[in-house]
Amino acid sequence: MTTPDSSAPPQPAVTWPQTLVGIGVLVTGIALAFGAIGISSDAGYGGVGPNFLPWLVSVVLMLCGAWILWEARTGGFRELDAPSGAEHAYWPGFIWVSAGLLLNAALITTLGFILSCTLCYLLAVQGLRRASGQAGVNAPRTWVTDFVTGAVISAPVFWMFTQFLAINLPGLTNTGWI
Repeated sequence: MTTPDSSAPPQPAVTWPQTLVGIGVLVTGIALAFGAIGISSDAGYGGVGPNFLPWLVSVVLMLCGAWILWEARTGGFRELDAPSGAEHAYWPGFIWVSAGLLLNAALITTLGFILSCTLCYLLAVQGLRRASGQAGVNAPRTWVTDFVTGAVISAPVFWMFTQFLAINLPGLTNTGWI
């Protein structure tokens, strides 16, 4: 009777999710390549045309997709760590993060970039805090800290884009600073 080799890494029983990821990445690269066909190839500054980056990204995505697909079909990811975290998704946290993203998209032209991104950050962090089981998520100090942190992150981003790069982002006022 032979015994299995205990030094060999355990093989995953099901590789179809990994196969689907590989197919998804490969199809995304192919779709991007089809989109890049319609972009002009006239060389611009530095001899590189506007279609260079889409082609580069599509080729890299296709290579990565093919590699993932090959890995999945030849036994799966052999040194994959065991899953960590909860067995099931924490849906309330997902709802908090989704609400932050959706409200940001809905309110960015009304509240401006800084306040809508601050709200997005606040709600997303609340969802992540709740998902990780942190204590004190309902404390006013936590909410204020998250709001101030979101503003400290989003305001310089807004100023960098509007003042230094001259890219228009929606503001609360027409001054370009809020």
